[in-house]
Parts: sequence; C-alpha cells; structure tokens
Amino acid sequence: MNAREPALVPAAVATSRSARLRRMLTSNELEFLMEAHNGLSARIAREAGFKAIWGSGLSISAQFGVRDNNEASWTQVVDNLEFMADASDLPILLDGDTGYGNFNNVRRLVRKLEQRGIAGVCIEDKQFPKTNSFIKGEAQPLAGIAEFCGKIKAGKDSQTDEHFSIVARVEALIAGWGMDEALKRAEAYRQAGADAILIHSKLSKPDEILTFAREWAGRGPLVIVPTKYYSTPTEVFRKAGISTVIWANHQIRAAVSAMQAVTRTIYETQTLVDVEDRIATVNEIFRLQDADEYSEAEDRYLGASSRGAGSAIVLAASRGSGLDVYTEDKPKVMLPVAGKPLLRWLVDAFKKQSVNDITVVGGYKAEAIDTAGIKLVRNERFAQTNELASLACAVGALDNDTVISYGDLVFRSYILHDLVESTADFSVVVDSSPESENKSTRDFAWCSAADERDLFGNKVFLVRVASEPAANGAAPHGRWIGLVNVRGAGRAKLAKKLAQLQTRADFDTLDMPALLNALIADGEKIEVQYVHGHWRGVNDLEDFRRAGDFAQGVYTHAQTPLGAQGQA
Repeated sequence: MNAREPALVPAAVATSRSARLRRMLTSNELEFLMEAHNGLSARIAREAGFKAIWGSGLSISAQFGVRDNNEASWTQVVDNLEFMADASDLPILLDGDTGYGNFNNVRRLVRKLEQRGIAGVCIEDKQFPKTNSFIKGEAQPLAGIAEFCGKIKAGKDSQTDEHFSIVARVEALIAGWGMDEALKRAEAYRQAGADAILIHSKLSKPDEILTFAREWAGRGPLVIVPTKYYSTPTEVFRKAGISTVIWANHQIRAAVSAMQAVTRTIYETQTLVDVEDRIATVNEIFRLQDADEYSEAEDRYLGASSRGAGSAIVLAASRGSGLDVYTEDKPKVMLPVAGKPLLRWLVDAFKKQSVNDITVVGGYKAEAIDTAGIKLVRNERFAQTNELASLACAVGALDNDTVISYGDLVFRSYILHDLVESTADFSVVVDSSPESENKSTRDFAWCSAADERDLFGNKVFLVRVASEPAANGAAPHGRWIGLVNVRGAGRAKLAKKLAQLQTRADFDTLDMPALLNALIADGEKIEVQYVHGHWRGVNDLEDFRRAGDFAQGVYTHAQTPLGAQGQA
C-alpha cells in the first residue's frame, strides 16, 4: 500500500487531533500547516482556515525573547503548547528540535505531549543543544544515524495514542553532507518507525528538495519547509509528491514587523492618533480571547444581565448637492470613498465602538442603500423635508443611548470613541481648527469657551449653532461636524422636543441645528467635545476628492478638514 494512502487512518476514527494530523500526513492531497507560537496565533491560524498548526521552535523561542538554541526549556515549551491547544482545536505538530536530549528525554517528551493533546512531534538529527539551521548550518554536527534511530524507536515505543506522529527531520542537506547521505538517513529513519520525513534545505531554489523527492519515490510521507525557496509555485510541490508544506515562521515575523512600525510611530509622534486606525481594535482582541463566551457564562451562572448596546441613527436621505453626476443611481451615502461607500465607513466606525444597532434613514434612491448590518427606514417625503423630518422617522431607535450622525462623514476612530464615552445627556463634536475655504461649510458653533487644547477637564457647552456667522457678532469657536450623542434622560428630552417641533408650521424646513438650539433654549446642557481636524464631510466634488485622500491616509495636520453638510 502507498505510504500516503488515507486508509491508514479510517475516516470513522479520524476525530482526535492526532488522527487528523496523521490523515493529513498520509493524504494523497497536498496539506498545509501554519506556524503558531502562542494561544492567540493558534486561534488566528484556525480562523484563517488552516487544518493544523506547526508549533515552531524558532517562533516560540522568539516570543519568549530567547535564542533558538534550546534556551527555552522543554517544559516551558510544553507549557506554552498547552495554551495553544486550549485556544484551538487544531492538531499541533511540535517542532521538537533534537528531542531535548537523548532517547530518554524523547520518551518523556512524547508522554507529556500526549497528556496535553498535542498531535505529534518533529525531531531533527542534530546534536543537543541545537542551533537554528539557517545559522551556519554547514558547521553544525549531525547526530549518528544509529543514535537518532534510537530516539525515534524510543518515542514510538513510549506513545500510548496509536495516531501520535513522530516526524524525522533530515539535516544532511543543510549541513552540506550531500544527497546520498540525506537519502540514507531518511530511509534509516523510516525503518526505525518515523511516520514522515521532513527534508530541509537552505537554498533559494527547490532543486535539492525536488531531487530528494524524486529519489525518495514515495516511500513515505514527505514534509517540506519552503522558507528559503518561498517563490516556488505550490503546484511544483504537488507534482513532486510532497505530502505536507509547513509555513514555518510567518505569523511571528508579521507580528514583529507590525510591532516595530507601530512602536516607532508612537515613540516619534508621542500620540496614538496616527496608529489607532491601523491596528486591531481592543474589541477584536476581546473577540479572539472569546470574551463573549465569558459574558454568556456570567448570565448563565451568575444571573448577570448585560448592559444594552448603544445605537446609532444615520441621516442619509439626500442625493447631495453638486454631486449629481455621481448620484444618478445612488444616494450620496453610497458614493465610494477610497473604494468603500461612505455609509460603510460609518457602519464600520460604529461597530468598532460596539454600536451595533444602526438605523439609516434613506430617501433618495433608498433602494440602492446596502442594508448589510443596518436597519433601513425611509423618509418618503425626503424631497420636501429637511433633517428633522428624517430624524422623526427613526425616533423609535432612541430606546438605547444613541449617536445621531450625518451620513456624509469620514473621521478618525478616536472621535467616535470619545463621544460615546461621554456621560452627559447631550454631547456634540466641534472642530476648532481654522475655517476652511470650502464654501459649502456650514453649522458654525459658538460655545461657552474656546478650545484651550492644553487644558483638559474643563467642561465646555454649546451655546448655539448657525449656518453662517452674524456680520458683527462674535466669531464662532468652531464647526459642529454632524455628530451628537444622546444618553440616559436625554433620550426622552430629545424625543419630547422633536414632537413639539413637529407641531410647528415650518417643521419640514427644520434641520438638526434647529433641534440643538431648541434644546439649549429649554436650558439643556449640551457638552462639547473639541477636535482639531481628523474628519471629512462630503458636500461637493472637491470634498469628495479630499475625503478619498483622507480615507487613504493622505492627510497631514497642515490640511484643513472640511465641514459637513447635513442629510435631509
């Protein structure tokens, strides 16, 4: 029977991790293992779709901050594997170096790996303590064939799980001992009981590997690690009869480059503003940690009740003035900005802050609005009405703390984060940066104090909002960008004021500033969150272009952010 015939492990019993790994090794299909080095990377590998994990010695050592020279003890490695096994139900093949000693160490290692649910171990025919193969590999001594075969036999005799796999790694090509030596060793290891052979090469071309595979002629499963010859098309490996490919260190390398870039940026800029939008959210970390399962367990075992999630109302009924050439078949909110519709930028921003109950008020071409992740309500009279009429269509969404937003905004994530963190009944975002030359700018804001950017903790309140400054009046303190947060008792107050305004004959003409001014006239305190740029609104063609640049990160503090136009 061909050594790669899947019948070696019947499908009916291929449920344990070790059985699944053995089936991958003996499959007639080319299989892939992804490197992981801790619980988080193991879970990421599983979510990506991989069927098994390579517990890389290099990566595990690196995440400990030590060299790949057996400086991390085998017990530390096994403890780390336990977290990986708990975080993912995938089979794990450990990069077990030389077995951490002689035959007796291998026996104990196999028993401990089985106890922790690890599916197999790969051991290499070098001497303990080992050095990474790519560091002067030709100068590294190899173990004797008889000694290494003894390790393999000891490991196989010690396993209690019949499907636990021992993969023998041949280092002869790395050490410069030649093809004949590599083939001789591989055959000896196969006869000693190895379940698969890993043949390693440091060349940038796969020539040695393909020659070995041809000479090996399918005597048993063959595993490769194409770290150096990474440009080789995968189809070449299939045609060569390779059993399994290991992507050996790419999660740890990706993590290192990302950490270096972000850490350097934070050090140089002394702020988080420039990195927050290009790193995983804290909520994504919580998700990978399975925090939702804990919350559900709290409800089940402690009777805990979770706090109601926040909501959002997006006013998106208008076609958009000055954008007719782009909005013949869609509303402004569906215009693509940096490859993504305006609405999707908003929806993604809300979901990053766990604001998942999102109601969008559509009007013009509402049927073209992408409803993924939102509730769509319609202002059927959008052509004759203004913003408050649209808000009235969604007033039922005020059951929870709610952010009300214009539909044409793109902004840095901290703006929304800080807004939803406010404890005030009413809070708004005001941009205090210098006035833009954009003639479509509107919603000037006067506040109880100017933006003293070096003084934090002093509360500032909105005094009024108007579409343009009075000729002889005080200069505005900034511009309201189109975001308001309503919390607690503020929800009922806003709904009541909206109902009162609906009785006015001119209600159809009223916009959001009219509502804010009416609340202020009633004595309500509307807290101001000042920002200094870091947003864009799309009012005309020039705004549209600049919003695309902003969304792609082509933004400097010298550029003046643009104002927002309300949505009817």
